[in-house]
Amino acid sequence: MRKAVCPGSFDPVTMGHLDIIGRAAQQYDEVTVLVTANPNKPSGMFTVDERLALIKESTAHFVNVKVDNWAGLLVDYTTANGIDAIVKGLRTALDYEYELPMAQMNRKLAGVDTLFLMTDPQYGYISSTLCKEVTKYGGDVSDMLPPAVAAAIVEKVKS
Repeated sequence: MRKAVCPGSFDPVTMGHLDIIGRAAQQYDEVTVLVTANPNKPSGMFTVDERLALIKESTAHFVNVKVDNWAGLLVDYTTANGIDAIVKGLRTALDYEYELPMAQMNRKLAGVDTLFLMTDPQYGYISSTLCKEVTKYGGDVSDMLPPAVAAAIVEKVKS
């Protein structure tokens, strides 16, 4: 069985994320969407449990996708779970410059390869951060987020 992991903070999960997850699910027998801690990002709008629930709801139509969370080294998770590849989406060259050193380190530490998928152009401008910011100022990002996430982000901003 070929297994892949799609790691990220997913605060919140976007349509761009779902595009990458869906394409990974077509190439692998099992895909784990892994909510990870990112020391370079603030604590976030959604708790880890909220993110897990929103991702589970948003990926329920993928029969070979599961959702998990991890606070340690990604390669420790891949080794412990027999994962063959890390799948990451790239929007721009800046994403590549950020992701490449991590991919090389993961290869060095555990021999796990990273598969880069180019984001579908219709999602290339979408980021979780941008969606949160636009929502805070009253903008509509409902077409950039899965329905459950669009509703949840509006509720978060109201509270």
